[in-house]
Amino acid sequence: MHMKRQDGRSVLPRESLLAQGVRLALGALSVSAALGMLASGAQAQEQEQARDGEPAPKKMQRVEITGSAIKRLESETALPVQVITRADIEKAGVTTAAELMARVSANVGGLTDGVSINVGGDQRGFNSANLRGVGTSSTLVLLNGRRMANFASPGDDAGVDLNNIPAAALQRVEVLLDGASALYGTDAIGGVINFITRKDYQGVELNVYGSRTDEGGAGKRTASITAGTGDLAADGYNIFAVVDLQKTDRLSTSQRKFIPNLHVPERLGHLLSSYTSPANIRLSSDQRDYLQEQGFLLNGKPITNRLINLSIPGCSGPANVYLPGGTGGVDACTYNYMGDTELYPKTDKQNLLTRGVLKLNNDHQLYAEVALSRSRSYYVGSTARPDGEIDASMVPQLSAAGLTDTLALRIRLNEAGMRTSELTSESQRYVVGATGTVGGWDYDVGLNHSVNVVRDKDTHGYLLADQLQKGITDGTINPFGPSSAAGKALLDSIQINDEVRHARGVMDSLDFKVSRALMALGGGDLALAVGGEVRRERTDFRPSALLMSNNITNDEAPEGGVATSDSRNVQAIYSELLLPFSKQWQAQLSGRYDHYQQVGGALSPKIGLTYMPSKQVLLRASAGKGFRAPSMSDLHRPTVYSQTATLPDPVYCEAEDNDYSVCADNWRTRRYSNDKLKPERSRQFTAGLVLEPSQHWTFSFDYWNIKRTDLISEIGDDIILSNLAKYGNLVHRDEDNGIDYIELRKENRGAQKAAGIDITADLHGVKTAWGRFGGHLSGTYVLDSKIQTSPGDVFISNLNKFVTDGVVQRWRHTITLDWDNGPYSASLSNTYSSGYDDQNSAINTDDGSVVKPNRVKAYTLWDMSGAYAVSKQFKLRAGIQNLFNTSPPYSNQAYFFLSGYDPTYSDPRGRRFYASANYSFK
Repeated sequence: MHMKRQDGRSVLPRESLLAQGVRLALGALSVSAALGMLASGAQAQEQEQARDGEPAPKKMQRVEITGSAIKRLESETALPVQVITRADIEKAGVTTAAELMARVSANVGGLTDGVSINVGGDQRGFNSANLRGVGTSSTLVLLNGRRMANFASPGDDAGVDLNNIPAAALQRVEVLLDGASALYGTDAIGGVINFITRKDYQGVELNVYGSRTDEGGAGKRTASITAGTGDLAADGYNIFAVVDLQKTDRLSTSQRKFIPNLHVPERLGHLLSSYTSPANIRLSSDQRDYLQEQGFLLNGKPITNRLINLSIPGCSGPANVYLPGGTGGVDACTYNYMGDTELYPKTDKQNLLTRGVLKLNNDHQLYAEVALSRSRSYYVGSTARPDGEIDASMVPQLSAAGLTDTLALRIRLNEAGMRTSELTSESQRYVVGATGTVGGWDYDVGLNHSVNVVRDKDTHGYLLADQLQKGITDGTINPFGPSSAAGKALLDSIQINDEVRHARGVMDSLDFKVSRALMALGGGDLALAVGGEVRRERTDFRPSALLMSNNITNDEAPEGGVATSDSRNVQAIYSELLLPFSKQWQAQLSGRYDHYQQVGGALSPKIGLTYMPSKQVLLRASAGKGFRAPSMSDLHRPTVYSQTATLPDPVYCEAEDNDYSVCADNWRTRRYSNDKLKPERSRQFTAGLVLEPSQHWTFSFDYWNIKRTDLISEIGDDIILSNLAKYGNLVHRDEDNGIDYIELRKENRGAQKAAGIDITADLHGVKTAWGRFGGHLSGTYVLDSKIQTSPGDVFISNLNKFVTDGVVQRWRHTITLDWDNGPYSASLSNTYSSGYDDQNSAINTDDGSVVKPNRVKAYTLWDMSGAYAVSKQFKLRAGIQNLFNTSPPYSNQAYFFLSGYDPTYSDPRGRRFYASANYSFK
């Protein structure tokens, strides 16, 4: 994606302003570079037009750059920023902020709709950014330079839901790739993403967009209208509004050919489920031994396991399969949920943004902004999977063999329908403020009220547990086949339709900043900025009475999960000093002090330097410290019950000769918050080089290095079990010394290191007889990514290897090639993620084997689009995303609900065709 002037026009560099800054590549990961080019090109145009006798454009206005509070002519700064323009967004054919961030090479492992696919999990519906792969909670997302309320549902990640960003209203996106911002908050350890909306718009613009996939499912329709009136200079006011509506269809596994091609049952049968329809019977050891003594045969053979199913080998597919190597084993059935689940949810999204500006006089303006959004996602999981009990006399085959005991069942209730949830995330944001100049000081003061509400509703397939168990036990519900009319009526009558979780987060803040030039230095004006913020954060979580009764099948009540309400006050003050010592040297000094109620405070300094030894070379560097307070969720979230992937218990394994078929299991976990947490500390360093060998080529190389200490984290369950000598106290055992549950508690422990190089190359403004050509490469090469669990422990690297919950790929890039000629234009782009070593740790508890080692293949997608400007008012665009219908590469990861591939960065939708039409009245 290209870096451009804020008015969207590319400009050519000229030597007259290269003393101010080298013109960087369109799309380079640096606002300093981009802004330098803008100023350079603007002055060059003035000179050329003056020579041609044409009127020169107006003098460029001072603007505020993301990463600095000081207004200046667009020129170099020391901090790298990537600018994505509205034109870039249109060419890519994306309609949401989450889709846009997936194309940023520095964004690794953010939350997506695919990752959210699960049943009963927290933070479903949350789409997030994760710069540098250091965590969603360490990436700060802003709207027009100000914070928004975080996604309210409690969980491991704290951040803004990208669904609440009004995509149709965006003018550009500025991604600050230098962490711990003194201006916006030192909690932005990974960086800052500033979504900037249109301002001062006049006229009416209509836009419609539609897409469909090659194989069906996941289609999308969008429509937006933008309207504005009033010329700020002539009329003294401007008011505009944008309404954006989007609908996306669901996508199921049955609609994708690549799902059976992953061969999940054959490769990962041990990750599938032993809850089936017809139900599997879980015999006790005594029951199995008795049936063996009686010569009981199943599928013509004596039984060998405790898990049996009387329907083998038929198993009444298609998702229920006979898979001797799966969780059901040779005597039972296995449920292949990847043959019967959802890959992509149905969604409805509505956004409204309106902004008004009133000019009081030439020096002062008042402004107000309202942003309202609602994103509703409909998650469809597999059918309910209850345990049950019946008397053996109700099973004729077993009764005939003389078995009279109670039988334990593992049931898949197809008759109850798929488990369906409705997740609604609503956001409100109101900003009022004033900006202007007083006594030579530029000022901006604003009041921000931001709210996020999350409603999680079980709508179908979840059942009242007590009545379900009674219906199974007395035979009203048939676990082995179709139920009677009475059984079906009972299932219909005990369906849950309840808002089980309600979360609300509120942020109120008052902020100000003032800046002015103080005196002239050799390279320009020495300038000072001072600012501050007071903020109050509040979170409320309310589980429903029905959820807390623990009477919903497959949606358990959290331990101690009573309604909670927590709040805290935050204060911050910062300053920035711009020191242009000469035409070659410039320094940017800044510092910020943050104080969080209950947690404490810290001073975070930062220094940035730029040096231009020649007109074709720019050197830049920055260094600073950061401070991230624990989130409200880290401090106060309710306890969550979950379970591990299939892992061995070393204590049990020692007594069983390391037979994983006996001593490995999905152990229960309890995840706790911690109100005694301290803040994380960080230090960041960047160093960059920018080269402009000719007027058409620009290159940049930026090295970055991040280290976090007092890391707020849980120890991975796999790490706990592999180091019981140190973490054995976190494994709680029963009277038989078996694992009861594993304690996963937030603590300040260990450290994290990450380092890499951002690389850009830009070809621009090449005019030929066939039109104008351009190209851009933006890539990130990661040198280091690792976590130390506790002080003194070795660092564990997830660079190019899937560890616990994810991977950081060594190399990611986006390449774009552009062409335009009169009313016609076209674009071809490629996104790429390098291959990596898979998790390679999943265990088959049937035979004790470990999954076959795998290396995940590189993932590359090609997109193309073309546009035709019918007139100045009417523009058409059409394109193809995933041109070659590339499927997600196979992965044996066992962390996410979806098996066979990694949903954090790959896209199951396949080839997609889209078209859009834009008409404007001005």
